[in-house]
Amino acid sequence: MVVGSVLVASLTVPTATSAQIWRSQEGRYRTPMRTGLPKYTSSFMFCRLWYDATRSMRSGLGWSTDYPAADINFMTRVEELTPTHIERWDNGDPGIAAVRATDPDIFKCPFLFMTDPGSVTFTEAEIEGLRLYLLKGGFLWADDLWGNEAWRYFEDEMSRLFPDRAIEELTPEHRLFSALYAVEEVPQIPSYQSWRRSGGATSEFGAETAVPHMRAIFDDERRPLVIVSFNTDIADGWEREGDVPHFFYNFSPAAYGLGINILIWAMTH
Repeated sequence: MVVGSVLVASLTVPTATSAQIWRSQEGRYRTPMRTGLPKYTSSFMFCRLWYDATRSMRSGLGWSTDYPAADINFMTRVEELTPTHIERWDNGDPGIAAVRATDPDIFKCPFLFMTDPGSVTFTEAEIEGLRLYLLKGGFLWADDLWGNEAWRYFEDEMSRLFPDRAIEELTPEHRLFSALYAVEEVPQIPSYQSWRRSGGATSEFGAETAVPHMRAIFDDERRPLVIVSFNTDIADGWEREGDVPHFFYNFSPAAYGLGINILIWAMTH
C-alpha cells in the first residue's frame, strides 16, 4: 500500500473531542509521567530512551522532545493500522515507558525510541548498557536530528557505542521502506513550531537541512541496530496530528507509514 491517499483514508481525522488522539503536551519533563513498565501481557510496548541532556539544540527539549503525545498517538495508530495488540497501563492508557540505558528494564523493551539525539553525551555506563542491549537483539531509533554540527556530535557518540561499525545511508530501496506501506522517499517532517513560524517551510535551518536522510548501523547479519532520521522530525507527525488538520494532512500519513514500517522491520528481523 502506497503511503498517501490510502493511509489518509485509513486514519480518522483527529477532533477536539477525540478520546484517543492526544494534542501536544510537550514540555521539558525532568522525569517521565510514569516510572517502570506496564504489566507485560506479550503485547507491544513503546519505550523511549531517558537521558540527561548536555547540550541545548534548537527546538529541542532533550529526551522529552515530542513526549508524551507522539508516543501515545503512535501506539494508538499502530493498533488501528496493524493487527498488533499494544500494552496498556492499568487505567487503559497506551503502554508507553521511558527507561535509562542503565536500567535492567531496558532488556524488556523490544523497541527503543530516542529524540533530540544531538543533545546527549552518554556516560560510560550508558554506552555499555546500550551496547549490550543492542547486541542482545535490541533496536534503537534516533529521531529529530538537524544540521551538520548536531550530526557530527551524534556521530561521535555512535562511534563510542560501536567504534568498528560505520553509519551507512539507508535509501528507499531497502526493504524496510516497504515492510507494510510503500514509502517511496524519506519524508521531511518539520518541527511544528518552525512550520508555523515559517508559514509552512519543511526544512528546519534552510539549505543545510534541505535534504532528509535515514541512516543506520548494521550488525554482521545486516540487521539494523540503530536507525537515525536526520534533517527530519518523524515524531512531530505523530505528536502534532491532533493540533491542526493542516499538519495532519501534510505530514502525519508519511510519518505513520514510515514509523510502522520501521516497527514491523525491527520486530521481525
